[in-house]
Amino acid sequence: MAQRPHRRFTAEFKRDVAELFLSGERTVAELCTDFDVGETAVRRWIEQTRDGRLGGDARPPNVAQSEELEALRKENLTLRMERDILKRAMAFFAKETR
Repeated sequence: MAQRPHRRFTAEFKRDVAELFLSGERTVAELCTDFDVGETAVRRWIEQTRDGRLGGDARPPNVAQSEELEALRKENLTLRMERDILKRAMAFFAKETR
């Protein structure tokens, strides 16, 4: 079996191929056939795109996740405070009706 000559692909091409899979438009097998690329390469590009190593996103995923986690923690704190206020108000009004 003859080996293919070594080919180089741009980061944009790799990202576009990976996005076709990640969006659910095509399977890995279809991508391999359509673009005449090996399965290992396609799977590597998909993983690199998920990890943010192929560019496209200015922030690494872990930074984005940290920011989201911090925002959720703040929201959780606010909701707990609101819940506690409502509990106290409910207890106050329950005493008045007796």
